[in-house]
Amino acid sequence: MTSTARNRFNPSQPGAAGMKAAATGLLVVMAVVFVAARAFEPGYPQLGWVKAFAEAAMVGGLADWFAVTALFRHPLGLPIPHTAIIPRNKDRIGEALASFLKENFLIASVVARRMRHIDLAGAAGRFLRAPEGEGTRIRHGASRLIADIFEGLDDERLGGIIKSAISSRLKTMDVSPVLGHALASAINEDRHVPMLEAAIRWSARVLDSNESLIREMVRKRTSWILKLAGIDTKLADSIMDGLRKLTVEMSTDPAHPVRQKIEEALAQLANDLQTKPETRERVEALKDELLANRSISLWLDTLWQKGREAIIRAARNPDTAMAGKLGDVLKSMGTTLEGDPRIRGAINQFARRAVAGLAASYGSSIVKLVSETVRGWDARTITARLESAVGRDLQYIRINGTLVGGLVGVILYGLDRL
Repeated sequence: MTSTARNRFNPSQPGAAGMKAAATGLLVVMAVVFVAARAFEPGYPQLGWVKAFAEAAMVGGLADWFAVTALFRHPLGLPIPHTAIIPRNKDRIGEALASFLKENFLIASVVARRMRHIDLAGAAGRFLRAPEGEGTRIRHGASRLIADIFEGLDDERLGGIIKSAISSRLKTMDVSPVLGHALASAINEDRHVPMLEAAIRWSARVLDSNESLIREMVRKRTSWILKLAGIDTKLADSIMDGLRKLTVEMSTDPAHPVRQKIEEALAQLANDLQTKPETRERVEALKDELLANRSISLWLDTLWQKGREAIIRAARNPDTAMAGKLGDVLKSMGTTLEGDPRIRGAINQFARRAVAGLAASYGSSIVKLVSETVRGWDARTITARLESAVGRDLQYIRINGTLVGGLVGVILYGLDRL
């Protein structure tokens, strides 16, 4: 709520207090005018009209003062029946407010009907595509809130919770079929080819960097007779040349027999991961060993720290984050949301179902919370809160009552004269 709105509705602010003083002052002025007009009326008969106006204005002002005061307290502290209405009926008011919320906002069918014509996806698309103006203020406010939350939370405790959640999820998750399906999909779409070629190039680099080691192994395993004839060197040369030729042919020929064998082995592994119990058991055992390894725990800690720092940096400077690749991705998403009616309709339908589901699941709890909260307020609290909401307008009622009462008095005086 803006400061202007707070000044308007809070009676403790100068605006509301000024209106209360104005209403009371107007009533006092009418009383003074009535006394003066009554005193000078014998010498100036025309003052009868003024006296009639002031007299009726006093009656109207006092009546409205009594009515406004009776809503919140006993007028002049006197226990007059049917006064202090709100404090005496606060429990019933809380139940009525809760029922109003439930019947108009927290019933699944009502929520779904109200959201039927709300285009949440379109609004999100417009915001993502061009988040300027009001959207910028919203984004900056949300960003500051996110950054403050991540900086304010206990880093060690939150990191431990996240790490424990990830580990628990991985422990209960059967990763073997997932890996098998992912590998099978990669093979079917030839997405494994770059990885296979990278492995072949890596093998060629390993071969070159370990040439002296390979030659030494050949020399040690060659008999002394062959060494005398120099055959060990020729044998090492032949082995190195053959291995180099193999890596070159495998990298350039997709139909190379060895390469085909590797692809067949990968396909068989993908099938075994999904269907073969012993393969799945070995993968699960390996997964458990990895999760129990301290290095994995340290890696998860590092991953959390880097992720947390990245979130805080992006939240502290949302314009920079939106200007990079992330911004391009979000703008592309916004354009897609605005331009594709099918996606927009699906998202809106999901949002309606989600909100309606929340209303169905938690509507009664929200209603109960509202009712119990109001019931728990003391009379002074609920009086102050309701007065803060309508205090300024109630003073307008007193002023209007004074002026309207005066006009009615003049009309009645005129009719009586006629």
